[in-house]
Amino acid sequence: MTLTLSRASLFADLALSGITREYPNAPGLVLNSPADIQSPRALHPAFYGCFDWHSSVHGHWMLARLLRLFPNLPKADEIRAALAGNLTESNLQKEADYFHAPNRRSFERTYRWTWLLKLAEELTASSDHDAADWSRNLRPLVDVIVRGYLDFLPKQTYPIRVGTHANTAFGLAFALDYARAAKHAELESLLVRRSLDYFSRDENIPAAFEPGGNDFLSPSLIEADLMTRVLPPAEFADWFHRFLPDLPAGLLTPAFVSDRSDLQLVHLDGLNLSRAWCMDRVASTLPEGDAHRVALNASAQSHAREGLANVASGHYGGEHWLASFAVYMLHPI
Repeated sequence: MTLTLSRASLFADLALSGITREYPNAPGLVLNSPADIQSPRALHPAFYGCFDWHSSVHGHWMLARLLRLFPNLPKADEIRAALAGNLTESNLQKEADYFHAPNRRSFERTYRWTWLLKLAEELTASSDHDAADWSRNLRPLVDVIVRGYLDFLPKQTYPIRVGTHANTAFGLAFALDYARAAKHAELESLLVRRSLDYFSRDENIPAAFEPGGNDFLSPSLIEADLMTRVLPPAEFADWFHRFLPDLPAGLLTPAFVSDRSDLQLVHLDGLNLSRAWCMDRVASTLPEGDAHRVALNASAQSHAREGLANVASGHYGGEHWLASFAVYMLHPI
């Protein structure tokens, strides 16, 4: 499956309809005083849309990536205007300042942090002249997030193994991509070390219990996805067969979504997409002829088909974020 121009256009339309849509909104806000009771746009002038801060961030990432991959998209000018309107120097400085208020150091940690670094990585990779300006404007917020990782990870004793936002492995994976792309040696070293601390000794992960009812990440597969980045291929294969000696049927079968208007149940559409990208990456890291490689490749295709079929469902609960998962699945690099 490939990211075609027609798919890119559909996904761009979904993101454009979200990143400047202020309501409905779930701000995830700690109120320190009555003065903090403000509109989403007043609090987050760059990332106020798409229902929540993290979805807005990966909506911006997706539009930046589509603009780089398809510079002649029919709505390229509209994409450029939307990004330019949100990613201004003053807006992003205010986003950075938000984290310095009392009780907000943990805001959007680490799922949301890792998507911000993925956006920074994308803007740096682009040769677009506007992307260079947006990248420069983003720098104060990137610095806050990087500092957050450097301060927090040494204190995080235990990983979080859920299938939702707090998952530690996912928070490390995209951050590691950024650290390597940015040649940030201190951050990379810390991320690799903590990945090994948390996960290198894992065996017989209970993947048969997946999925959880509101998962959009597979706790087992997202951990394996991270470890492909951390271990050399031969070591990864040994680790993976200790970690998942058997592939349970529930892990290989696409998740069923009973109600796409439900904000939690629709997470399972995202699970199908994220499982697909994890399976692809894990399978490509395993050696030729590995039985798990064959099974994962086949399952990745079925998960991708199911996930892609439901990105545009007509329900904003999924449409405000699923397209970015689809773009990453179809074009992870």
